[in-house]
Amino acid sequence: MTGPEAELRFTDELRIFLGPRYRDGPVLVNCDGTSTLGHVIESLGVPLPEVGDLTIDAEPVTAASRLAGGHVAEVAAVGRPQPLPEARFVLDVHLGTLARRLRLTGVDAAYANDRDDDTLITEANAEGRVLLTQDRGLLRRRKLWMGAYVRGADPDDQLGDVLDRFAPPLAPWTRCTACNGMLAPARKADVERTLLPGTRRSYHDFARCAACGRVYWRGAHSARLASIVDRAARIVANRVP
Repeated sequence: MTGPEAELRFTDELRIFLGPRYRDGPVLVNCDGTSTLGHVIESLGVPLPEVGDLTIDAEPVTAASRLAGGHVAEVAAVGRPQPLPEARFVLDVHLGTLARRLRLTGVDAAYANDRDDDTLITEANAEGRVLLTQDRGLLRRRKLWMGAYVRGADPDDQLGDVLDRFAPPLAPWTRCTACNGMLAPARKADVERTLLPGTRRSYHDFARCAACGRVYWRGAHSARLASIVDRAARIVANRVP
């Protein structure tokens, strides 16, 4: 038997999470008198970490509010830039390239390709890191303190989305792209035994990761990496007041 209905209106940014039949207009849902607004939103496919301001009949409410027949609920996307206590992230196993690009720009980005969901949540909670993922089910885990859905299939688009959303402080060329450790200047004499002959002849300025010992220099790929860094700086600058 069909009960009283309420109407949910989702902002355009959230429609990517809705099923095809719900993407073109308001969504009508049956009210059972017990389900919270947050539960209804997630049952339609929208993770709560992606949701911002909520209203029912133009009055501000929370995800714990309940819908009744005739209600009209407005569901906004989380505001950008989204403030954080500290710009620290952990990425799921499918976002390795994004992790390396975040590190290139100096953003603290933990990543390992063997972490399961429970380990990711534990690390995010223990270290105050935002969990970046494209797994909507992971974002719905109640134990997770904060997560964010990464938009885009291309790493450039993913990086742009994360920087646009959080506008973290950037410090390019200061982190190891392999392990996230901090880089420090290194004398050529101290690292040359690890270099190929051509590198020893051609380059003189080096940095070394304090955590894993990896050596860095501005080599043949530096122009491409510099373009990534420059674009990242422009995105953040456009978000910072």
